[in-house]
Amino acid sequence: MIFADRVSLVTGASQGIGEAIAEELGREGATVVLVDIQKDKLEQVAFRLAGLGIRALPYEADVTDSARATQVVEEVLGSLGRIDHLVNNAGITRDSLLLRMKEEDWDLVLRVNLKGAFNFARAVLKPMFTARYGRIVNIASVVGQMGNFGQTNYAASKAGLIGFSKSLAREVAARGITVNCVAPGYIATPMTEKLPEEVKKAFLDIIPMKRFGLPVEVARAVKFLCSDEAAYITGQVINVNGGMYM
Repeated sequence: MIFADRVSLVTGASQGIGEAIAEELGREGATVVLVDIQKDKLEQVAFRLAGLGIRALPYEADVTDSARATQVVEEVLGSLGRIDHLVNNAGITRDSLLLRMKEEDWDLVLRVNLKGAFNFARAVLKPMFTARYGRIVNIASVVGQMGNFGQTNYAASKAGLIGFSKSLAREVAARGITVNCVAPGYIATPMTEKLPEEVKKAFLDIIPMKRFGLPVEVARAVKFLCSDEAAYITGQVINVNGGMYM
């Protein structure tokens, strides 16, 4: 197993892509730290992963709370002694045309999707610097690359995440830390299932592979970027979108 003795922290791990990432890393031997605001769902995921022989530790946390992010990281370091991988996956949507968008919906999406990544990345950098090793993978989106009708807030947050990742990659590369993005296209998750059928069809029409992606397909890209095989890859965006954006 390629991640034996490694510790992976995954935010937004209570469902969908985050849950799939935690499972994929755990199957390779990592102890997975599950972070999410949804306590009950988080504990259910931890229980399910434990049934697969994966050591999974749930931590309830709002990623927008910088003090709580620091606290979670300190608690993990206190109990496990290390954090090797950080996957910033937590994200939300609050879709609306900009003309009608509420200011609080703009602010909330930016806080969760972008500031949440800042909070946890900043918190893990000190132990990664000390270890002279680390993998940070930020889950962006095809929407941050090509835009999307009614998602100015979401697109801004994901485009910001790409710029954040490239800049941070330059800052930490000399310390053996890589920072990359995985940008999913339309992935079948509980969040995307809420979209109207006409929206789903419109997406399917522009995907050359003519199908929606699976969470595990995103998770496998994350696994690669966390592995030693990706040691010389940093500041990059890996697209997992079926050709939706090239």
